[in-house]
Amino acid sequence: MPRFRHLISIDDLTREDIEYILEKAEKFEDVARKGYSDALKGKLLGNLFFEPSTRTRMSFETAMKRLGGDVVNLNTAEVSSIAKGETLADTVRVVSEYVDAIVIRHPREGSARLASEFSSVPVINGGDGAGQHPTQTLLDLYTIKKESNLGNLKIALVGDLKYSRTVHSLIRALRLFDATIYLVSPESLKLPGDFVDELGEVIETDQISEVIDEVNVIYVTRIQKERFPDPEEYAKVSGSYRISADTLQNAPDDLIVMHPLPRVDEIATDVDLTPHAVYFRQAFYGIPVRMAILSEVMGYE
Repeated sequence: MPRFRHLISIDDLTREDIEYILEKAEKFEDVARKGYSDALKGKLLGNLFFEPSTRTRMSFETAMKRLGGDVVNLNTAEVSSIAKGETLADTVRVVSEYVDAIVIRHPREGSARLASEFSSVPVINGGDGAGQHPTQTLLDLYTIKKESNLGNLKIALVGDLKYSRTVHSLIRALRLFDATIYLVSPESLKLPGDFVDELGEVIETDQISEVIDEVNVIYVTRIQKERFPDPEEYAKVSGSYRISADTLQNAPDDLIVMHPLPRVDEIATDVDLTPHAVYFRQAFYGIPVRMAILSEVMGYE
């Protein structure tokens, strides 16, 4: 039996569930590097993406095809019956009759949970507004496991901590691994108070320089322009935090820099050439992790 039917929030998983998925992903890694398996041969995945996506959509599609299955895509609401007034619930009801599992990305927080209530097949949250992005969190944890140390983790979360669903999911998982968490952001983009209350002891600052010697992971986030209700507020903080090779000049040798991508100007391209940069490998790790998730919800051992 699968450990979970739907994957909507990282809160749906225990630490043991997460460790199981990461171990399963490791077994798929060789196949993810241009291999092939028939584990999900004959299965069909439905991608319902109502927001732009490159990595999440394409890595799910790649993962499914590496496992021998196939994918059907709905890329925007404008080309679906939603443009005619169909509700999300009805769209999900219909699509779940066509496929064996659904991945949904939607601008409205709570949409993935709603979809799971109306779907006859497993639903995976590919990002819901400023809510959660659990599969990104799992690939982030996998990256840390492969490139650093999950067991003694000191991590700085940098940038937009208010609107980033990636950060909101990751923080919930980090609690399970007893990580020491440093929050680095401007005042207007601080982590919402309810998250801070849940975390207990954290270190908050608005200066990257104050934490760079203390951590083994720097997790940088893009300022979420599309989430700002006021364009003038975005203009005030745009470019607030930028990491360059100079920033990392005296950083510990084992420090890694992560980013869920896409980046805008928060990481200079000269960082790409340093041994600290792991964000492109991080993007690749999304394939074996999503292979593990798909195989789990579709019942493949």
